Amino acid sequence: MSYPNNYKYTKEHEWAELISTTQIRVGITDHAQSSLGDIVFLELPKLGRELKSHETFGVVESIKAVSDLYSPVSGKVVQANADLVSDPGKINTNPHGEWMLVLETADAQSQFNGLMSADEYSSLIKSL
Repeated sequence: MSYPNNYKYTKEHEWAELISTTQIRVGITDHAQSSLGDIVFLELPKLGRELKSHETFGVVESIKAVSDLYSPVSGKVVQANADLVSDPGKINTNPHGEWMLVLETADAQSQFNGLMSADEYSSLIKSL
């Protein structure tokens, strides 16, 4: 699996995409969805919630396990993907195309730059 180079990654297997100078879109990686198996439930935070980097923002449940979701950056939840909550199985077919939430933060670029590159994340996955 190759990971999109325009995304950044966390050791908890979330991806982040810088979509504006103040906003970052968040989802989970192919490695995460593959490890979980068929995803059957997704819980996301309410709009307006302030998250700190590495704070739990939700839960994803599969037929094999329940796993917490962690925010890759600090910011305020300005969008949550209600369509994905209604049909969480979409994560299994397109994990890097199905976003979970959008965070707004004043220092989006510097927080984004602090995350792992695709190459660094690929090396992490190989070491697991």
